[in-house]
Amino acid sequence: MDKDRIIGSAKKIKGSVKEAVGRAVGDVKLKSEGKADKREGKIQNAIGGLKDKLRGK
Repeated sequence: MDKDRIIGSAKKIKGSVKEAVGRAVGDVKLKSEGKADKREGKIQNAIGGLKDKLRGK
């Protein structure tokens, strides 16, 4: 498993938590940051997946 997949998954989880907390407390900025972190994590996870495919794993 590529390190990008691990880091990407962690960012997605972090983003989900930030988004949920932002929603719960009514903080629009925190909610937006969470969504951005989730997107970034999803992209990084996808890049890691491509690297794994190229390596034949």
